[in-house]
Amino acid sequence: MAVADEAPPMTWRDRLLAWRDRIQSSPTFQRWAASFPLTRPIALRRSRALFDLTAGFVYTQTLTACVRVGLFDFLAERPRTRAEIAAHVGIPLEETERLLRAAIALKLVQGRSGDRFGCGPMGAPLIGNVGLARMIEHNALLYQDLTDPIEFFRSSQSSNRAVLQHFPYTSVTDPEKFGRGVVADYSSLMAETVRPLAEDILDRYSLDGRKALLDVGGGEGAFLAEVAWRYQGIGLKLFDLPAVVEGAKIRLARLGLVGRVELSGGNFHQDPLPTGADVITLVRVLLDHDDASVLGLLRRVRAALEPGGVLLIVEPFSGVRGAETVGDAYFGLYLRAMGRGRARRADELQALLMKAGFSGSKVHRTRYPVYAGLISATP
Repeated sequence: MAVADEAPPMTWRDRLLAWRDRIQSSPTFQRWAASFPLTRPIALRRSRALFDLTAGFVYTQTLTACVRVGLFDFLAERPRTRAEIAAHVGIPLEETERLLRAAIALKLVQGRSGDRFGCGPMGAPLIGNVGLARMIEHNALLYQDLTDPIEFFRSSQSSNRAVLQHFPYTSVTDPEKFGRGVVADYSSLMAETVRPLAEDILDRYSLDGRKALLDVGGGEGAFLAEVAWRYQGIGLKLFDLPAVVEGAKIRLARLGLVGRVELSGGNFHQDPLPTGADVITLVRVLLDHDDASVLGLLRRVRAALEPGGVLLIVEPFSGVRGAETVGDAYFGLYLRAMGRGRARRADELQALLMKAGFSGSKVHRTRYPVYAGLISATP
């Protein structure tokens, strides 16, 4: 007969936190804390935070509705009346009022003079921001998968697989055989959300003196386009699935960068990487894959780097102070829905780099850790 493992003894910290939980769960304490002047602000702040967790989906759908009807760009032209907004949105005036009140409460919209409305402090950053607007719309796939959250965590064969269907290459062995239509939407979405990230990274890490940069899994070339505009003399290479590279040709031509970037198609999990680069970048690539795949890719990158070269890893990290909800909550669940991969702590990535043969690595501070962290590594 198997003997159950004995639970480890409770530490003094465990006991203290258990005592705190018993106190805070008491209705009598809750009433007292909400009334006593010194504890009332804390109690109100925590109750508001708990309610926000409960109502988060409603807030998100309010934002999605505003994005879907192009409200922020409409209000950016000039302040609008309720009637103008109702006509633009295409819903009755009474329901427009309901939407506006919700948007005002979320600081997406703000009252202006003459009983008109303009963008609020949370809505203004969305003016003309195609990439962020598309990401907000894209999240509808994740919401479908999360309809039954217990089933979502319990089974990899959940009937809701909207995100996984959007990433077909995560569940097949030969993604390099895909046609353009399979990868077009996701590749376009990633390209349109890269620029703020690219600006942040290139502000933080100088490429002065570097001869050539290879962007592995570089999508449609949006990151390389930003490099091209800042560094005229650096050679640029892109490696991704052949179907994705076809999209890169179109995007780079539209940006006037034909001939500026050397394009190569293949599967970076099994094909040799192009050589000749003294900088290789992995931008939002590793978090999509399991540890074994990441380790194999890092070894290929090390083999492809020129002597004296550097690898730059750019992606959201888990456990970043002040951005825990991004790395551990949002990306934790998103990648689960995608079917593989996970957000990793910086030290976990550094351990994988060491295992792959890199001799040193450094974590760099970024302006917006919510979007991405940065690690540089040398062979």
